[in-house]
Amino acid sequence: MNSPYLCPNCKTNRSRFNLIEQVARPVKLNPQTGEILQQFEIEHLEPFHLPYQGPSYKVQCGICGVIENEIVFVKQAQTCNFTRKTNNPLNSADNF
Repeated sequence: MNSPYLCPNCKTNRSRFNLIEQVARPVKLNPQTGEILQQFEIEHLEPFHLPYQGPSYKVQCGICGVIENEIVFVKQAQTCNFTRKTNNPLNSADNF
């Protein structure tokens, strides 16, 4: 999380974000009522119950509200910085 972010949606926000922690709670539901029949510990899941494999948190833009994985915000910032450097006429060798 020590990388700059840039919102991939509004493309202006670089400083206001919400980090949303994701805590998986494995459960077994009654298929008719939706009632929780059993809760599992991550270490003791049933054979056909896969453990959660998603990110531990997601990022929400504090300006427009879009929610994505952290890597989307990081890659957007990297792409923008690369584009800004290559499009800057001061960085062009033709100016010399």
